[in-house]
Order: sequence, then C-alpha cells, then structure tokens
Amino acid sequence: MAKQRLPFLLLLQVWLQLAAAHSIVEFLPGFKGPLPFHLETGYVGVDDQAEEVQLFYYFIKSQRNPRDDPLLLWLTGGPGCSALSALVLQIGPVNFEVSSIIFLDLPVGTGFSYARTPLARQRSDFKQVSHAEQFLRKWLADHQEFLANPVYIAGDSYSGKIVPAIAQNISDGNNDGIKPLINVKGYILGNPITDPTFDFNSRIPFAHGMGLISDELYQSLKKSCAGEYQTIKPSNADCLRNVEAFHKSYVHFLLIYWANDDNVRKALHVREGSIEEWKRCNYKLPYTQEIKSSVKFHIDLGIKGYRRLIYRLFG
Repeated sequence: MAKQRLPFLLLLQVWLQLAAAHSIVEFLPGFKGPLPFHLETGYVGVDDQAEEVQLFYYFIKSQRNPRDDPLLLWLTGGPGCSALSALVLQIGPVNFEVSSIIFLDLPVGTGFSYARTPLARQRSDFKQVSHAEQFLRKWLADHQEFLANPVYIAGDSYSGKIVPAIAQNISDGNNDGIKPLINVKGYILGNPITDPTFDFNSRIPFAHGMGLISDELYQSLKKSCAGEYQTIKPSNADCLRNVEAFHKSYVHFLLIYWANDDNVRKALHVREGSIEEWKRCNYKLPYTQEIKSSVKFHIDLGIKGYRRLIYRLFG
C-alpha cells in the first residue's frame, strides 16, 4: 500500500511546488486601495531539470477581454534591466486594456530573477533566447487558458537583438512539435538595437529632428562628440557631459527606492534572501554578446509571414 502511494505523493509534491510558484497581488505599498487590474507574480524554473535558474515575472491580465486578447511577453533591454521599469514607467502602471502582458526579468540576475548555483549564472544572448522560450512554454503549460491566445514577443533597446531570435526559436520549436505549442503571431520592438554602431549614433540626430531635444543641446553634442555618441574617449569631458544630459532621467531613482522596500518585496512575493539589492539596470552582470545583428531574423520571420511592429520613442 505504501509503495502504491509513493508515486501519488511525489506527484502531489510536484503539483504543490508548481502551485506555490505564483501568487495573486491585490495591494501594493504606495497605491491606495486594491489594484485596478489582475496582477500575478511568480517564478518559473528553467535551464535544466533541476531548474537552477529562477525567472521572476509579473503577469497582468487584460482588462478588456483576456479570453481573446493577445498575450505579450515583454523583455526590457540592457542587457540587465528589470521588466518592472516597463510595467511602471512605460506600458503601465494603471490601464491594461489591449492585451495581457507577462513582464519577465531576464537574463538571470536581472531584477528579482536569480540563480541557485554559480554555474547557472552564465549569461549570453543565446542563453537568454533559450531561457525565454523555456519560460513561455512552462508558463503556458501552467496557464492553459491562454494556449489559444495570439502571442507576441516584445521588448525594447537591447532586446531588439533578442526578441526576433526568441520568435525564431519558438517558430522552430513549434515546427519540431515541442509542447505546448505557442500560438506566436509576431513581435514588437521599441527603440530596438539592430546594429549597435548605427543605432546609437543615429539616436541623437533623430531626437533633434523630432523636436525632443533643444537646438542648443544638439549643437553642443555635435561639436563635442563629432557624431560619435557610443564610443566616447574618457578624455572628452564635454562629450560625456552632453551625452549624460541627453540620457538624464530622475524618475528611475524613485522606482529603485520602492523596489528595495521590504514591504514591497513581501507584497510582490519575492523570495526572501534570493537577491540583495534590486537594480533597475544591472550593467555589471557578466554577459556574452553573441548576436551581432538581428537582421537575418527579421528577414526570415518576415518571409514566414509573422507580423512586426517596430517603433521609435523618446521620453
């Protein structure tokens, strides 16, 4: 009798671990009253059977028609920038009326995502692509009510190199019959990196042309940097100062204080002791850049008929 019960108990233990991996958040410090949207936070283990990589996510259900609305998987760039900044400062923080969105802290070591062993802390472009696909298939297996929803992979900045590769991986995996199948329809990129040198050096002229920076700052940038805004010599103090003025944004500091508050972490169900300081962008993460250009992915996905939205936004 005991031997017959053992498989059941093991299965029950696995089920309980899965059930405990996510929680519903109804209240958050700093917001009066219950949240006006459905927020779920949790972890999904990836990378191997031991699931040594624990990826943290925020899931917000569409306020319109979650049964039929698209499902977005959002990655913030960096690499090393938390998806919480997109939830609070870009896409959110109050109304989510077009689609359901999973904001994923990726790569491991970003935001509240963490690794259980030193070996699992390895990070690279292709690791990030693989982890994102594994995450989404596991998440959908645990949220089967969204299996039929159209899925879009989305992100900004450095994710411009990662997102098309994720869409390609998912497409290939579907063709190979990997379950659950993901109903991927396309991808969305904001301010994406496609070829770093061209992208960074064209950003400032674009911002000026759109009236987003003053003539004075633009002329000062041109004079001090001579058109090179990515690789700046440390001795060029004027260029460094002007580029810093271009990038400056104080709103991020408030988010850093909020996310490091113990009450906020408890409300979000962040595992105690899993990380030390939350950083909006952790640029010190060891990371191997392997994808030099995402153009080949754009071409292949376009040939296959996947939908694409690529936009440029400054703020």
